[in-house]
Amino acid sequence: MKKINRFGVLVSMMAITSLFTGCSDQFLKDKQDYDKYTEEVYNDYEGATERVNWLYNNLLPSSTASIGFDTPSAGVSDDYSKSTEEYGGLSQFVDPSVILDNTTVPDYIYRENKNISPYGRIRECNLILAGLKASTLSDAQKKELLGQVYFFRAWCYYRLVKIYGGVPLISQVQNPMIGNTGGTQLVVPRSTTKASIDFICNDLDTAGSYLPTSWPTTNYGRVTAGTALAMQGRARLLYASPLFNRADDQARWELAYQSNKAAIEKLTAGGFGLAYLNAPGRNASGWAKMFSDYTSPEAVFVTLYNSVKTSSGTNYDKNNGWESSIRPYNAGGSGGKNATAQMIDIFPMADGKKPGQSSIAYEDQRFFLNRDPRFYRTFAFPGERWAFSGDPTSLGITTYPYVGSNYALWSYTWYDNAANQAAEDKSGFAADGLGTHNTTVFVRKRTDDLDVNNTPLYIYDTTNKFGLSAAPYMEMRYAEVLLNFAEAACGANHPTEAVAALQAIRQRVGYTSANNFGLDAGLAGDRAKLFAAILYERQIELAYEGKRFDDMRRWLLWDGGVGQAALKSSWALTGFGTNTCTYLGVAPLNGQRRTGVEVQVQAVNVGQAAMANGSDPMTTKGAVRPTPLNLMTDTTALLNANKPIDNLANFYSQYLHRKTTRVDGDPKYTITFQPKYYFIGFRSNMQQMNVTLLQTIGWADLEKGGADGTYDPLAE
Repeated sequence: MKKINRFGVLVSMMAITSLFTGCSDQFLKDKQDYDKYTEEVYNDYEGATERVNWLYNNLLPSSTASIGFDTPSAGVSDDYSKSTEEYGGLSQFVDPSVILDNTTVPDYIYRENKNISPYGRIRECNLILAGLKASTLSDAQKKELLGQVYFFRAWCYYRLVKIYGGVPLISQVQNPMIGNTGGTQLVVPRSTTKASIDFICNDLDTAGSYLPTSWPTTNYGRVTAGTALAMQGRARLLYASPLFNRADDQARWELAYQSNKAAIEKLTAGGFGLAYLNAPGRNASGWAKMFSDYTSPEAVFVTLYNSVKTSSGTNYDKNNGWESSIRPYNAGGSGGKNATAQMIDIFPMADGKKPGQSSIAYEDQRFFLNRDPRFYRTFAFPGERWAFSGDPTSLGITTYPYVGSNYALWSYTWYDNAANQAAEDKSGFAADGLGTHNTTVFVRKRTDDLDVNNTPLYIYDTTNKFGLSAAPYMEMRYAEVLLNFAEAACGANHPTEAVAALQAIRQRVGYTSANNFGLDAGLAGDRAKLFAAILYERQIELAYEGKRFDDMRRWLLWDGGVGQAALKSSWALTGFGTNTCTYLGVAPLNGQRRTGVEVQVQAVNVGQAAMANGSDPMTTKGAVRPTPLNLMTDTTALLNANKPIDNLANFYSQYLHRKTTRVDGDPKYTITFQPKYYFIGFRSNMQQMNVTLLQTIGWADLEKGGADGTYDPLAE
C-alpha cells in the first residue's frame, strides 16, 4: 500500500487499533468496535486510545460538508455560503420571502437520536474523561489522552456557542436514572455566553498543557497543544468581535490577542507555519500545493482521508469528495461549482490593491488579466489549463475530449437565438462536450492540480473518476491562525504586529517589500482601515473554505448592525462607529443581488450555431483557440509580447463576451438577512425537551406561550 493510503486509513470511519501508530496493511482491515466496551478498557493504553480515536472518527470535520448539527461548513454551496458573496441562490437566511420562526429555523443542536446529537457527543467526551481519570494508566498516558478529549469537548461546545450564544454546560456524566429528584438533575439551564466561552477556553487551556507540541510522523493528524490554543484564539476572537462586543471592550480584544499569540508561539515550537513561505513559486503554486500535501506544516486541525475503494471485505475506506465535486463534467467530475461575479471581481489586482483602487485598470471583460496570484488558484476560466492524472478518452465517451495531462477548460457558450443570448435567466450550450453542464467560471480552490503535484492523492479510474481521493482537509490552517492573531492584535491596539502578520500572508504568495506587500501605507495608524484590510485578506485567503459566513456574522456585515436596537435597546452598537459597515468602509450585503459570469461567443464575429446539434461556432467558423494558459509558466500580461496570456486576452477581445447571469432567482428579491438571525433561536423541539431552556430574544418562546424570548446572549 502506498504511504498516502496508509496515512489515509489513520482517521477512517472505523476505530482501528493502528490509528496513528502504524502496523501491517492486513491489520488495518480488521474492524474493532469500540462503541461497545467495559470500564476496564481504560486501564489498557491501547484500549483507552481506541476510545479517544472514536472521537476523531465522529468529530473530525468533513471536506465536503454542509453546515449541520454535526458538521461545520466546508466551503460548499450550503445555507451559510449562499448567504455570502461566495455562492448564488437565496438561502433561507437571506430570502426575504421566507421569515424563519421557532418551528422552521434550522436545528443545529437537538436530535431525536441522542447518540449522534451534539450533546450525545459531549456525553461521550464526558464518559471518556471520567474513564481516563479513574484508570490505572500512568500520569503521562492519561494526560496525552485527556488532552485530546478536552479538545474535542471544547470543539463541540464552540460550534454550539458560535451559533446560539450561551448553552447548557454539562461537564460530568449525567445519571439517566430519574431517582428521587424526579429527573431535575438532567435539566440544565443555559449559561451566559461569557461562561460558555470561558468553559471552552478552560478546556482548551487544559488540552494545551497536556498535549505535545507535535507528534511523531506515525501520529500525524492528532491535535496538538498548538491546535488547542489556536482553537482558543478562535473562540476568544469570536467573543471580542462586534457580534458579542457591541461596545468594543478592549479587554476582550486583549484576551483574544494573548490567546492567539500563545497559539502562534506553540505552533512555531511544533514546526507549524506558513507552508512555502519562502518558495511561493509561479502564480502562488506553493500556496496551491499545500492543499495536496499530506503532511503540511500549515495543517493545524486536519482530517485525513484515503484512496481505498469500497468493496467486499473493505470497511475502512474514507475518500475526500472535494476534487470530484469541483472538476468539470468533461473531465469526469461532478460538474463543478459556480463562482459568483462578486467574488471574481473583488480579488486584488497584481499590485495587491482592490480593483478600482489599483493603478492597474480592471477589465471586467478580460477579468483574468493582472490579478493577485491566488486568483488563478481559486478560479478556473475558459482558456486555462487544469491538468489531472487520468485518461477519460479511454472510456470511449465523446464528452471526454482530453487526456488528463492535456486538459484545458474551454467552457465558453453559444446560443441558438439572440433573445436567449441576451437574457440573464438563460444559459447557453458549452463547448468540448460540456453541453448544458456549462459552469463558465469554476471554483478551483483546493484542487489537486497535476502541474502542482505530480503524484496526485487520487486514483483516477473508470468508475470513480476523482472519487478515490486521499487529499487531507484543513479545518484550521496556520494562515487562519495568523489572521486571527492580526485581527485580535488590531483590536487590542498592537497594530504593528497585525500589519506584520498581513505581510507574511502576502509574502507567501509572491508579494515583496518593494511595494509593502501590496498593502496600503499607514495601516498601522488607522484602526478601522487595518480591520478592513484584515477582513479583506480573510475573504481572499480563506475563500471557499467555509469561513466567510462566520466572518460576516461576527462583524454584522449584512446590515452593519442597524437593526439590533429594535430587538433590545442595549444591543445597539456603541463601538465601531455604531455601524460596522460604515466603520469598515464596505457596503452592507442586504439589498444586493449576486450574479454569475458566463463567457459567450460573440455572434457578431463567429455567428451562432444550433444548440441541438452541438456545433461549436468557434470551430465551424474557423476560429483558432490559442494555447491554453499554463499557470506554471505564464500569467503576467505584457501585451503584444506573444505570451499565452496575451494571446488569450486577444482571443477574448476578438471572439468572446462576458455575460451577466441571474443566480439569485426572481429579480424582485434582494438579499435580506433579518436582524434576529445573528443569534438564531432554538427550534421548538429543543424547548420541549428542556423546560428550563430560555428562548433567545427575537424568537418565540414555546414555554411562554409564544411570547418573545428573554435570553440575552450579550448579558454577562
